[in-house]
Amino acid sequence: MTETSTNLTDNPLVDYGELPDFGAIEPRHVEPAVRHVLERQRRALEELQIETGPTVEWIMALEDIQENVHRVWSPVSHLNAVLSTPELREAFNACLPLLSEFHTDLGQNEGLYRNFLALEKTVTPELTALRQLISQNLRDFRLSGVALEGAAKSRFRELMLKLASAQAKFEQNLMDATDAFSHHETARARLAGLPEVTLERAKAAAESTGLGGWLFALDPPTYQAVITHADSRELREQYYRAWVTRASDRAVRPERWNNGPVIDEILRLRHESARLLGFSNYAELSLATKMAESTSEVMHFLEDLARRSKRVAAEELADVAAFAGVELEPWDVAYYAEKLRQDRLDLSEEALRPYFPLPRVLDGLFELASQLFGISISEHSGPSLWHESVRYYRIQAADGSEVGGLLTDLYARANKRGGAWMDGCINRARLNARRQNPIAYLVCNFTPPVGGAPSLLTHSDVVTLFHEFGHALHGLLSQATWPVRVLSAG
Repeated sequence: MTETSTNLTDNPLVDYGELPDFGAIEPRHVEPAVRHVLERQRRALEELQIETGPTVEWIMALEDIQENVHRVWSPVSHLNAVLSTPELREAFNACLPLLSEFHTDLGQNEGLYRNFLALEKTVTPELTALRQLISQNLRDFRLSGVALEGAAKSRFRELMLKLASAQAKFEQNLMDATDAFSHHETARARLAGLPEVTLERAKAAAESTGLGGWLFALDPPTYQAVITHADSRELREQYYRAWVTRASDRAVRPERWNNGPVIDEILRLRHESARLLGFSNYAELSLATKMAESTSEVMHFLEDLARRSKRVAAEELADVAAFAGVELEPWDVAYYAEKLRQDRLDLSEEALRPYFPLPRVLDGLFELASQLFGISISEHSGPSLWHESVRYYRIQAADGSEVGGLLTDLYARANKRGGAWMDGCINRARLNARRQNPIAYLVCNFTPPVGGAPSLLTHSDVVTLFHEFGHALHGLLSQATWPVRVLSAG
């Protein structure tokens, strides 16, 4: 490691203020900052275990240690999902074993576990939140293998390290396979039916690379536009096959990003770790932190749902097939369903777009939140962000006090994970001397604005935006004393 990389004086990941300076974060900053924070928190853990006995303040100090790690790793993990580069990915992957080892060591710390067991006996029933926190910590210790001994405990640690690496590899393969696809088209007739906004994006993409015609990517907005609106059945089939075979052995370039072996490895690691903890399979382990009490309960729910919905789904599919007049292939269903909607209801998703320009939708969303919760949401400048389209909003209560903040990243682009989700940048916490308000990420993959016009959303996009904002409100408006971690909700 170079001397420059180990210098922490100019490292934006170390001891930042209200918000990380995202634009200043470079891959060279990541590993030094992670090693620095983990070393400090390991020393803090050692000091914490010297305490004579567990108290509420002791729990707060332990939570504070975990928050310190989260403050450093959250912006790194987020940037790896929304602005991935080979250099950042290398730094991210180098730190995964360090984080996994730290959290496994924490979860297998028998001294901490005994302290929570002792606290459980002293907390009175009326302290509901504290009792729940203690109960969840005890559960998490057990799920981290605290009760394992000898070779079993060492093997569990090894499995957690390998699992973290394999799961990251799966996401990276999927992102790379998606970004690697492109379709260059010069024949305008093959593009009949595609929305104008999709054509404008493709034309701009072609021009940016010195090509004529149209250059289409495989991002979610483009895929949805092609599979739903392209009159060319051949083009729809090409896009459908490209989408469903991404990062698989059926893809055009399976040797580069085939996730088949990665999935097998993840399944094997999950199964072995679950068995070490005394579960029959990983599904049982997964349910240990969820509302459903057993795998049979989950299967009963799914089978009952299928039984109640299958007949209606079959009737709707037959209706679409009758309207199409052809034997439907998978790449035909969305296209003819949209045509049927237009024919019977005189309504189309694309016709609704002009009514949902993103700035107006955001204004309406924020006004609704203001009416429901008595908050105000206003855009603010602050430290630099990771992309020119990202916005930062400050949230205030009716009395003007600070509630938290919201970072929005709403447009599809290369090197960004698909889908829509929210995550926690900074968690709300009231821990001993720590007083921090929550800041949430809200990420979508909508069609970007083209030619100075605003992004126009479909009705489905609007629903997605409201859905993810609802998850964000969960963490932003909490009044809990302990850190509220509403992570990766989608």
